[in-house]
Amino acid sequence: MLLADIGWVVLGLVLLILGGEALVRSASTFAVRAGISPLVIGLLVVSAATSAPEFAVTVGAVLNGEPGLAIGNVVGSNIANILLILGLSAVISPLIIKRQLVRVDLPIMVGLSVLLVAVSLDGQIGLIDGLILFGGLLAHAVISIRLGRREAREVEANPETLPLNSQPVPLWLASILLALGVGLLVGGSQSLVTGAVNIATALGVSGLVVGLTVVAIGTSLPELATSIIAIRRGERDMAVGNIVGSNIFNIGMVLGLPAILLGQGIPVPEAAIAIDLPLMLAASVALLPLAFTGFILARWEGGLFLLLYTAYLLFVVLASTEHDAAEGFTSVMLWFVLPLVGIILLAVTFFELGVYRGRAIARGKDPKSKR
Repeated sequence: MLLADIGWVVLGLVLLILGGEALVRSASTFAVRAGISPLVIGLLVVSAATSAPEFAVTVGAVLNGEPGLAIGNVVGSNIANILLILGLSAVISPLIIKRQLVRVDLPIMVGLSVLLVAVSLDGQIGLIDGLILFGGLLAHAVISIRLGRREAREVEANPETLPLNSQPVPLWLASILLALGVGLLVGGSQSLVTGAVNIATALGVSGLVVGLTVVAIGTSLPELATSIIAIRRGERDMAVGNIVGSNIFNIGMVLGLPAILLGQGIPVPEAAIAIDLPLMLAASVALLPLAFTGFILARWEGGLFLLLYTAYLLFVVLASTEHDAAEGFTSVMLWFVLPLVGIILLAVTFFELGVYRGRAIARGKDPKSKR
């Protein structure tokens, strides 16, 4: 049985790679043909597709009476998207963060994360809560499309400015690749999650922990495959937009829509309210100063994210197994590591803002002047 589960995991990884390749190629074509920037395609089309596994897992978990798995899937996936996927992508190649992402999409992602924490405090995401979360997703989609059309005029007029390996294919082929990519991503993630959950369940791990770790990473693999392939094809803004958009879809669609359609709401475990939801919000907020400083997510920043995610996984495992080292590890994280990371982020922010102000003064455009 163990060999069969390992086989499901391997098959899932292969399907995810193929699906990511097809999806990015089709998304680049639609970005040019429809006059929408690759960033917006990443925020909307690619993000909706790569969030399909989370949606399938969440609906299935709620219907099967596993609310811990449903909440853990979304919360763990959002943490993994930022710390693991963005971190690994930045280590591979520094990521360009466009001004629209900084001024609009990142604040919306943080705002929806705050809303999710707020509506979860009573222990359940009900109908009204779902409407609020889903409404935030729709508002973001409208804003992104309007801003993206304006930004894409230059790309539409000069398609030769796209990287050579991102030149558009015929629309009929792009449509086939889009459907094929979505199907491969969903099938691949389901295959991987099936094998991984079977292995984890055999080890006696709880539903919330499985959702936060195994399922979260498994359903985030479409984002990883899509981001890495987008970087390889020169679409680094699509790679970042895919992650930010996926987090927005995970909150607005993956949790909001089932809460609306299923009626009875989604119970939220106390452990998630006390620890995991605040950590998800902290990960979202941590991205803001890095994005505002230089509009680039550097390799060392990606490495920092990976270290934080490793520490988070270690904490979840130690806490779930009630290991003797759990209490000491938690104290070290709360009173040393996290404050140190906060100091580093503040220092980087002030340094980059000083560099920006120095350049502005050199150009005769002091941002503090009253012109």
